[in-house]
Amino acid sequence: MIGTGYHCVMLYEMSRLDSADLQVLEQINGLREQLRHAVQQAPMKWTLDLRKALTASAIAASNTIEGYRVDAVDVADLMDGEREVEASDENKAETLAYQQAMTYIQSLHDVSDFRYSKELLNGLHWMLQGHHHPRKLAGQWRRTSIRITAPGDELATDYEGPDQERVPGLMGELVDWLNEGDPDSHVLLRAAMAHLNLVKIHPWSDGNGRMSRSLQTLLIARGGVLAPEFSSIEEWLGMPGNTWEYYKVLREVGGPVWSPERDTLPWIKFNLLAYHQQTQRVQRRVDRSNDCWMQLMDETGTHGVTERQVTALHEVAMVGRVRRSRYEKAEAINTQQATRDLQALTKAQLLTAVGRTKGRHYVAGPRFPERVLATARRHHTISNPYAT
Repeated sequence: MIGTGYHCVMLYEMSRLDSADLQVLEQINGLREQLRHAVQQAPMKWTLDLRKALTASAIAASNTIEGYRVDAVDVADLMDGEREVEASDENKAETLAYQQAMTYIQSLHDVSDFRYSKELLNGLHWMLQGHHHPRKLAGQWRRTSIRITAPGDELATDYEGPDQERVPGLMGELVDWLNEGDPDSHVLLRAAMAHLNLVKIHPWSDGNGRMSRSLQTLLIARGGVLAPEFSSIEEWLGMPGNTWEYYKVLREVGGPVWSPERDTLPWIKFNLLAYHQQTQRVQRRVDRSNDCWMQLMDETGTHGVTERQVTALHEVAMVGRVRRSRYEKAEAINTQQATRDLQALTKAQLLTAVGRTKGRHYVAGPRFPERVLATARRHHTISNPYAT
């Protein structure tokens, strides 16, 4: 077991890393430090846009794992209060609930007297699942047994969680560990183990996967190296091939029933790969976003473009579209000003309006700078640190 301090009695424990794992962890530390520096040096306006986009991607991906599908761009619009998006009412409700929980998690990253508690976890669960209560209990431990089915086969049992009578004790053990356990271990390793233990205890009737991924994000954010939006691996986990491997390693490590004596090293390796590759992806996005911003700033004055309007153009370059409501909030201007700006950009053929007034958005127009679009679409390569 890595670290000293609180000793787990009933939980899955952290396996000792081998030399390859330690090397990958060291690389992750370097990548995260580079990313932190890059974010600090970037223009504040587009950094805020990027944070929102990354949060939207994390929410979209984590919900997708559970079968709720809303495009990340639509998630960002829902976060801004826009309701005319292409998604079912059910998917909108799940998105907004997850946003509420994620927003609270992000706000906890720098609380000075913070402590984990059963009440905190149940409160987060209520934010996520309260709209299903009382049909599915929210904010309370499950009162029945739990069976996890295999992906694609509802009759096949992948995992049976511990009996409901054991849940309060196990959650008490987990909360104690969250506050005191393995204090000398790297925060990323502790976050991975928190995820594993919560998802295997499966303390609620529904929402356990998203809660476990959220708890991992919270521990990473509390580590203080990067803002929460740049720390989550939920977007990476939501990528199709990665989701399959995610389920596979949870089966391999967790076992068919609650069995905390099992070796957890494969889970640690999987998470180290996720941290490494997601940090690479975010760094590439930061680089593209920064380059697009600087290129668009060169366009100010051309076609009458103002520095304020660069925000709208940057949004279009990076995510493919912008809505008036998003631009209005980003620039803290009123509806009339935002409408005038977007109309001016449309008249200059930099933007093209799509749709009627309700649900209208703007995409790149025929005179949108091609070099900016090329920069936004610039290809990149993501390496596997275990393959080198």
